[in-house]
Amino acid sequence: MLTLLSTLASFLTGGLPKLLELFKDRGDKKHELEMMRISIERETQMAERGFVAQQRIEEIRADAAAAQAAASERLALYKHDTDIGKGASQWVIGLRASVRPVITYCMFFMLCTINGFGCWYAVKQGVPFDDAMSMLWDEDTQALFASIIAFWFGSQAFESRARR
Repeated sequence: MLTLLSTLASFLTGGLPKLLELFKDRGDKKHELEMMRISIERETQMAERGFVAQQRIEEIRADAAAAQAAASERLALYKHDTDIGKGASQWVIGLRASVRPVITYCMFFMLCTINGFGCWYAVKQGVPFDDAMSMLWDEDTQALFASIIAFWFGSQAFESRARR
């Protein structure tokens, strides 16, 4: 029995340093993994911050490039319009200049006519006035009217501010 106990004790004490080293190694690796996780998390946060800032800078540059391209395109269109008008009579130049305003006037008068006749017909048919107006002056009509007004008066406001 003593032989069995001494053999078992020898076996356990012989393996004890390995067992302690295993626990120590496990603790060290756990600590290293935790440190690596913290380091990766910190690097990820820094990369995200840097990437977000870099991405925002690229968006600003892209917006500036798009604005510059739009301005260049507009200048080229103005130059083209001016070049086409060279050598033409004043009557042709005036006619060309009046195309957009005349189309706008026609759209405005068509809108007024359709809404006026629609309101007259609705009231004649016995539709209450507020119901008729909600059908005639709906969101789409308001958007159309607002875009026409904003096109003419909004561009003038921006041009007058640009001149200041």
